[in-house]
Amino acid sequence: MGWVVAGTVGLVVSAGIAVGQQIAVTFDDLPAHGQKPPGVTRLEIAQSILGTLKQEKLPPTYGFINGKRVEEDPTSLAVLKAWRNAGQPLGNHTWAHEDFEGETVAQFEADAEKDEPLLKQLMAGEDWHWFRYPFLHEGETLEKRRAARTWLLARGYKIAEVNMDFEDYLWNAPYARCVAKHDDASIRKLHDSYLATAEEYFTVFRKSSQLVYGRDVPYVLLMHIGAFDAHMLPELLAMYRAKGVSFVSLAEAERDPAYSDDPDFGYKGGGALLELEMAKKKLKFPANSKPYQELDAMCR
Repeated sequence: MGWVVAGTVGLVVSAGIAVGQQIAVTFDDLPAHGQKPPGVTRLEIAQSILGTLKQEKLPPTYGFINGKRVEEDPTSLAVLKAWRNAGQPLGNHTWAHEDFEGETVAQFEADAEKDEPLLKQLMAGEDWHWFRYPFLHEGETLEKRRAARTWLLARGYKIAEVNMDFEDYLWNAPYARCVAKHDDASIRKLHDSYLATAEEYFTVFRKSSQLVYGRDVPYVLLMHIGAFDAHMLPELLAMYRAKGVSFVSLAEAERDPAYSDDPDFGYKGGGALLELEMAKKKLKFPANSKPYQELDAMCR
């Protein structure tokens, strides 16, 4: 699908088959994320992702919304309606996707609450009480972290923690630039580096899980509703399946006891749940890399 033809710290974790391993796929920044190729609409991006989710028979897949995008572009409401018409659930990603590290607790709470009327309308009695922090910033101080968490739990939210992430969004802007230039060779490079990085971080987070919990937990993968994500989703899911992964819902994954283990740790810059646990326990995060400079320079 798409629009273009074209170090172990004494621990052994196989980079190959992970038989029985589970992943819950989630998408952030609905209805609009990042740059898009010329002539491609936000709705087409969403429909491509939804088509793959249906084709691959994935369980219910949460999309986390920023209502301000609908205010900025009322036509983008069609994306959220398409998501719901496909039977997929929605959760709260705050109204404006502001950075909690630059906000007071009161501002954070107001931004999260402002998203709720739209969620109530779209979810029509179904459970929308899942919350995903923008940028995975849960509070740079323990005081802020505890205050926000207390407020969310009092409103009935479950925190949609992440423990697998390869910064998929990094590929969306260069993809839009390369499509505009009809640079198929560069798009093939994007294709290869996207899958290679996803595979690398599959191993990195599995190693981290072993260090923190002594086992693989069900993972929650953070994705974004971007154009290249839509283009690559079939191959990404196939890569995970080739490693023995099965796909579960967010609720099923987060029933694991690991998700009730609050690190209770203020950490500037945020991170996935496993990263916070590693930082709190002063464990060294496994060696990893991403092609930041290559992606930034692509198709300029």
